[in-house]
Amino acid sequence: MGNKMSYPEEVKKEVVRLKLEGKHSNQELMEMFGIKNRSQIKTWVKWFKNGEAHRFAQPLGKQYS
Repeated sequence: MGNKMSYPEEVKKEVVRLKLEGKHSNQELMEMFGIKNRSQIKTWVKWFKNGEAHRFAQPLGKQYS
């Protein structure tokens, strides 16, 4: 079974900000912040674009809209 990783809200916001600037690839962001899965970045960006940035503060395993 995989290990679940929790990232601080500040890290999520910074990753999204840098991604939307368009200067960093997903791979670069993964290396910079120790993110294990590329889909995590895509999920955070999707939340932000959908106006669901409040989800960044939710605890692990308690995702709700």
